[in-house]
Amino acid sequence: MDRIMLSHGSGGEETHKLINELFYKYFKNDILLQQNDSSIINEIKGEIAITTDSFVINPIFFEGGDIGKLSVCGTINDLSMSGARPLYITVAFIIEEGLLISDLEKIVKSIADTASLAKVSIIAGDTKVVDKGRCDKIYINTTGVGVIDYSKSIDKTDIEVGDKIILSGTVGDHGISIMSQREYFQVENCIKSDCACLNELVENMLSTSNNIKIMRDPTRGGLATTLKEIVNTTNKSILINEASIKIKEDVRNFSEILGLDPLYIANEGKLICIVNSEDATKVLKTMKENKLGKDASIIGEVINSDNANLYLKTELGATKILQMAQGEILPRIC
Repeated sequence: MDRIMLSHGSGGEETHKLINELFYKYFKNDILLQQNDSSIINEIKGEIAITTDSFVINPIFFEGGDIGKLSVCGTINDLSMSGARPLYITVAFIIEEGLLISDLEKIVKSIADTASLAKVSIIAGDTKVVDKGRCDKIYINTTGVGVIDYSKSIDKTDIEVGDKIILSGTVGDHGISIMSQREYFQVENCIKSDCACLNELVENMLSTSNNIKIMRDPTRGGLATTLKEIVNTTNKSILINEASIKIKEDVRNFSEILGLDPLYIANEGKLICIVNSEDATKVLKTMKENKLGKDASIIGEVINSDNANLYLKTELGATKILQMAQGEILPRIC
């Protein structure tokens, strides 16, 4: 049997064989191997952060990752943006009948490898199989649990005029990578997704400064939408400089072909932080010492303005207002 059958989700012999020979093989740890309806974990000391996410990406394998790696990175990054140290992840699969078991194993191994590198344990899970045609190959749902063991909250809304906006690297990599690898484009390219876990980078940043006020990972909606959300939440204006925002040439070129703006394209391994102006330089230096922040740059600042807006100073010297993304720009990218 080389493909997933409906019986793999029935709870019978095939289900138990799949769990024992695949999931336990790669996710094995003492908590998971309790094999109870719920996992019992030790007491967590500190404020607890919890996030949940679902992943429905197409294609499920792409340059730079796959749906398994993406599900772990996305969950870890959401925890990290609140200053939490990720500890545990649960993983639930909804699998289409007929999926190759070898493909499922690649995904499971990728989840295990990514979690291991991030020092996070997979502690619970679930598997459901649906009729062929009722989902697209595989969907994954995760829940992440972390602990905030830093003394100062970083998710504040009291940003001030002069605070700097730092971006950890190039934008648009993930969304354009996924779009360029869909069958109907039939183009040869090697645009690589930036899919990565940011927890180590965040830990380094927080050990450098107590004046990091906000962090966000600009996923769906991209850099512009994420910054506009911050503007709306804080009721403060932000000015960003187009010349300071790095975009890879192949990403820029493919975006132009599609008529898309890279500022609105998803990323899966980048972060934005707003930091006190006095600490901005040392935070930037720390970020650049990490491979995931080597292309970091200060791209703007919080400014005085009569109305709360997100402004872009173009390379030509003009200034325009950026709004949130509208409609579905790139479907099924995460």
